[in-house]
Amino acid sequence: MLVVADSSPLIVLVNIEQIAVLPRLFGQVIVPPEVSCELRQMNRPEAVRDFISAPPGWLLERTPTVIESIPALHAGERAAISLARELKDGLLLIDEARGRRAAAARKIPFTGTVGVLELAADRGLLDLQNAFTRLKQSDFWISHELLDERLKRYQELRQRR
Repeated sequence: MLVVADSSPLIVLVNIEQIAVLPRLFGQVIVPPEVSCELRQMNRPEAVRDFISAPPGWLLERTPTVIESIPALHAGERAAISLARELKDGLLLIDEARGRRAAAARKIPFTGTVGVLELAADRGLLDLQNAFTRLKQSDFWISHELLDERLKRYQELRQRR
């Protein structure tokens, strides 16, 4: 499966020290140059800048042929959506609501950081409660109540299996 990432999931996974789940889940992850550029910005945490300054072999950079003009989205989001659309049959990793709506309107399958963490937990790659606790302690903007609800639902589903 081809996986294209916007910057937010990469930033968050680096910050909560769970970036290693990506290659274990997907093999390779593709980012457009605009996303790499966002990760290099000086306002990013040092760990994120270090990550992108020496990217792992599983993180590939690819330029979309055409970047669609999508109002109200940042350059990285537009490029990631355009690249995911171009590659077809892939998955887009994106957190921002506007970007998710734009992806849905283009029928691009997507998930966000929380979805990645849930999938990783499902495959035994991490403890979801611990990952969500770290997420709550980060600067990722998400409702703690939503994370608690998702954890409860995840645990209930696991008990039924």
